[in-house]
Amino acid sequence: MTAIKGFIDYRRREFCKDVRCPVQLELDAQEQGSDEYEKIREVCKKGCKYTTYQFHHWLLKKGYLIIRPETAKKR
Repeated sequence: MTAIKGFIDYRRREFCKDVRCPVQLELDAQEQGSDEYEKIREVCKKGCKYTTYQFHHWLLKKGYLIIRPETAKKR
């Protein structure tokens, strides 16, 4: 999927880096793909220290738009 002309897409872990998440800081200190890196990544996947509410409001504060095509299937 590509960005809408004139807009930028959210970059992976942008929120984590901006709020200086302690888990992200640990992750940044590791070599990507190493065993320790993957172990720390599991914390993010299964036990994020932030809520979707916090993430959503961060997106709005930073000017991100959350959109989808009208034709997208509803679940």
